[in-house]
Amino acid sequence: MAIILRLDRVMADRKMSLNELSEQVGISNVNLSNLKTGKVRAVRFSTLDAICRVLNCQPGDILEYQREDLD
Repeated sequence: MAIILRLDRVMADRKMSLNELSEQVGISNVNLSNLKTGKVRAVRFSTLDAICRVLNCQPGDILEYQREDLD
């Protein structure tokens, strides 16, 4: 997939645990863990908004585009 999730890096920079972020964002640990490990195929803008608000970051800090070569 061309989109890489960097949520784990941003959380580490903010010294925030999965449980703490889950409580503040209002989504389950399981859903947040799936997002953190890249096991999701979609992210709601409302979830992304809440994560960015809590972590005081931009969506580009969490999401990274990496071009896939189609050779």
